[in-house]
Parts: sequence; structure tokens; C-alpha cells
Amino acid sequence: MVLGMICAPASAVCFGTASVFQAVAARTTTPGTGSGVDPRLLLRVLTQWRYLLGLALDGVGFLLELVALRALPIYVVGAALAATLAVTAVVAAPVLHSRLRRAEWAAVGTVCGGLALLGLASGTEGHLRGTTELRAAALLFALAVLASGALAGRLPDRARAAVLGLGAGLGFGVVEVAVRLIDDFAPAALLTNPATYALLIGGGAAFLLLTSAFQCGSVTTATAAMVIGETIGPAVVGVVWLGDRTRAGLAPLAVTGFALAVAGALALARFGEAPAQDQSTAHALR
Repeated sequence: MVLGMICAPASAVCFGTASVFQAVAARTTTPGTGSGVDPRLLLRVLTQWRYLLGLALDGVGFLLELVALRALPIYVVGAALAATLAVTAVVAAPVLHSRLRRAEWAAVGTVCGGLALLGLASGTEGHLRGTTELRAAALLFALAVLASGALAGRLPDRARAAVLGLGAGLGFGVVEVAVRLIDDFAPAALLTNPATYALLIGGGAAFLLLTSAFQCGSVTTATAAMVIGETIGPAVVGVVWLGDRTRAGLAPLAVTGFALAVAGALALARFGEAPAQDQSTAHALR
């Protein structure tokens, strides 16, 4: 459990730092088709070293997240990942030559305080491994997330950014749940487990949708929707179907910590607007 509590915030540091580089790269890349599922846009941003650096950090963060998810309840890891926005705000300040205001530092402190409460209240991960139906449902949901990105291209810019951000968050949420639904890593077992494909499709769709969301509309809208998508749903699945619990008598403390961490992250979402507002800085970072 101690290792998980170290890996969860460490993964948030990696993801948050990666988001700064990826958002700048997406905003300085030739616009795509507007659809959330645009592989050509992904190919273009892959030519930028900042996006590649972000991907490398995402890879490290994902490995740390896997360790955390095997040791902690999903709601704890999800709240830690919401703290990605706090990390993004702190890292973006020197990179984008911005300054955090008192309210934003207070939001960072709120996120950290919420995570501290969760750490005190959380129990070990649930020992239920999920049913075959739950694994199949995770795969179907991942496919639905991918389809939502294709349909989002018909929406106005503001609504498209929100839908793509929410879809990206749901895709990352599928990854969180799928990791817990994989209990046998033998090649034959992996190939026959629907959760394996849910993890791959959900993660791939999330990257595609988030890249498009960063480019087509408000980063604030996209990141706030992403936080909601990747925290609430997976936390419910963990508690209801996978047996995640808190320490005896500390459920209210866990709920309070979870709410504070997510609320603080949502308060920081507007800080992600910096790349769009300061075009001269974005061009200087090319």
C-alpha cells in the first residue's frame, strides 16, 4: 500500500508535466479535421519533440499508475490523477511564463489536502476481480468512447471540446478499471480477456480525443470534462463491483478527500487556457 501511495502522485507528476508539452504541441500544429478520431493529427504532432517528450512522460506515468492500481482502491488513484491539473498548473507557470494567483495556489493546496485525507482513509484494493460481463462491458464502453469522438466532429467548437474532453476522461477511466480486470498475465489469458482490448482501445481513444480537444476548443472546458470522466465513474465501479473499501469508520473522510481533490482540480482547469491565450508564447516554444 505504501508503494501505491508513492506511485499514484508520482504518476500525476508525470501526466501533469506531459500535458503542458502536449497542449503546446497540439496548439502549434496544423489543424485537423475537427473529428476526435483523427490519426493524421496525431501523426503531425508526433513530429514535435515536445509531444514526444510528453509521450515518454506518459509512458512512465502509466507504469506508475499500474503499480498504484494493483495496490490501492480505484477512487484513490482516480483522485491522484485528478491532481494532474495541479501539477500542470505549477509546471506551466515557468514554461509559459505565467504566474499562479493566490486562488490557484489555494486550489493546489486543496488538491493536496484532499489526497492526504484519502491516504488516511483508504483501505487496500478490493479483492473482487470482476465478472465476465463486466469485462465485456468495459470493452463495449471503450468502443463507445471511440465512436463518440468520431461523432463529436459535427458539434460546435465549445461543445466539441467538452465532448472530446469527457470522452478522453472516460477512456482513461476504462484503462483504470481494465487494469483491475486483468488478473492473469499469461499470453493466452491476455489474448482471451476482453479487458485487455478495453485497455488498449480506451487508452488509444483517450489520447486521440484529448489531442483533438486541445486543438479545437477551450483547454479549460476539455480538461475539466476530462477530470470528471476519469474519476467519478471508475470510483463507482471500484466500490460497487470490485470491492474497494475504506478503513473502518473512515468512509466520510474518504468522501471528503475525494470531493476536495476533484473540486481543487476543477478550479485549476482554467489555468490550462494559458497556451491558447498567449499565442506569442506558443510560437516562441515551437
